[in-house]
Amino acid sequence: MLSDEYRYKILKHLETNPEISQRELAEVLGISLGRVNYCIQALIEKGLVKANNFRNSNNKKGYAYLLTPRGIEEKAKLTIEFLKIKIAEHEALKKEIKSLREEAGSVQMAKVTQHLTKVG
Repeated sequence: MLSDEYRYKILKHLETNPEISQRELAEVLGISLGRVNYCIQALIEKGLVKANNFRNSNNKKGYAYLLTPRGIEEKAKLTIEFLKIKIAEHEALKKEIKSLREEAGSVQMAKVTQHLTKVG
């Protein structure tokens, strides 16, 4: 199954570099070549990507992967969804950092109090 995360990442990379090879894409994404092939085929079947052979290429297996208008629309929707997710994660992380700082401050204050009690 093609997750939203990989659909987004693949569409993003293909939009910026349509002539990227599947092998290069697999390396960039840190996934297997077979998974990239599966994902691209799924995107093609859904009408989000169109694969064109290079006309003047020495490598006849070379393709340019172009986002269709529907693919551009899907990438825009996914971008908005991932932005919402990342903002929520950021807010949660800010709260956690604040809590940790408060906890660290309490620990420091306890150590100072303990030290002063021993000295005094």
